Amino acid sequence: MSESVKLSPVGWVAKQAALYEESGGTKGVTQGGAPCLLLDYLGRRSGVWRRTVLIYGRDGDDYLVVASNSGSDDEPLWLPSLRANPAVRLRVGPERFDAVAETLSADEKARVWPHLVEVFPRWDIYQRGTSRDIAVVRLTRAG
Repeated sequence: MSESVKLSPVGWVAKQAALYEESGGTKGVTQGGAPCLLLDYLGRRSGVWRRTVLIYGRDGDDYLVVASNSGSDDEPLWLPSLRANPAVRLRVGPERFDAVAETLSADEKARVWPHLVEVFPRWDIYQRGTSRDIAVVRLTRAG
C-alpha cells in the first residue's frame, strides 16, 4: 500500500496491528483464541487511513466484525467512518484485499449473532450490558 496508515491510539491495539502487518500476517492473528483481521479505513473527518485490529466471524465468504467497543455505551470510533466511507482494506492472515463494509439489519444480526458469540462469547455479555444495540458489520471482498 503506497499511502501511510495511522495505527490505533490504543497502545495494545497499535502493537498488535504492527506485529500483524510486519509479520506478513503470521503473528498477532488471534486475540484470546479468536481470529483477528486488520481493518484499514478512511477517517470520516481527517481523510487519513487508520488501522485497527478486530476479532471476526464468517458468513459464507464474508467477514463479520462486531462494533462492541468492549461493551461501552459509546460505539467504536471506526464505525461512523465505515458508514461514511464503506470502502476498506483488510489483511486476514497473509492475504490483503479491498472490501466493502455494510452494517447489518436487525434481522441479519439476529441470524448471525449465535455464530458470532460462539467465536467470542464476551460479545453476548457486552450486548446485555449496554443500552445501545451493538452493530455488526459485514465486510465483503470488493470486485
